[in-house]
Amino acid sequence: MFAIRDSIGRGTVSPQETAEITNLSETYRIAHADLTIEGMISELLLRVDLIPVSMALAQAANESAWGTSRFTIEGNNVFGQWCYEAGCGIVPSRRISGAKHEVRYFDTVEKSVESYFLNINSHDSYAYLRDLRFKMRARGLKLDPMSLSIGLGRYSQRGASYVDEIQRIIIQNDLRERDVPTSQV
Repeated sequence: MFAIRDSIGRGTVSPQETAEITNLSETYRIAHADLTIEGMISELLLRVDLIPVSMALAQAANESAWGTSRFTIEGNNVFGQWCYEAGCGIVPSRRISGAKHEVRYFDTVEKSVESYFLNINSHDSYAYLRDLRFKMRARGLKLDPMSLSIGLGRYSQRGASYVDEIQRIIIQNDLRERDVPTSQV
């Protein structure tokens, strides 16, 4: 994206580069119909970035009951992601009457991880997390999972309690040691 952004500055954007940016905008759920290529790139720079390993591991541990949950074992869903079409996943045994959600089924754990990353990097509920991450990058700071996890308040119905749980898992398990130093990214 940086190379394409530089190409725009020189007025040399190829049709292939334009198509690539448009495809990424669709993948990352950016309403791009009214955006210029520059606008799409600016929005993509907020979304196409890393999620600290420590934060992802803490969420996976929490959401999958450390890999033991029914949804992880039967549906390869390590992040507790929901879906809303009948048959898209596993119906929770304690689903509230009238609720339509299911816990999404994935063919592989890798597909679950891929979906999680796309969810965090594209859903409006996590815009604050992405904004924090962008500001950390702009200041040359290491991505701080403790600060970024504040942006996960809407990941769970538990809100702030969920954020506290994620932060506690990160601290108690020394998960920040797993994060990639900014200089290597």
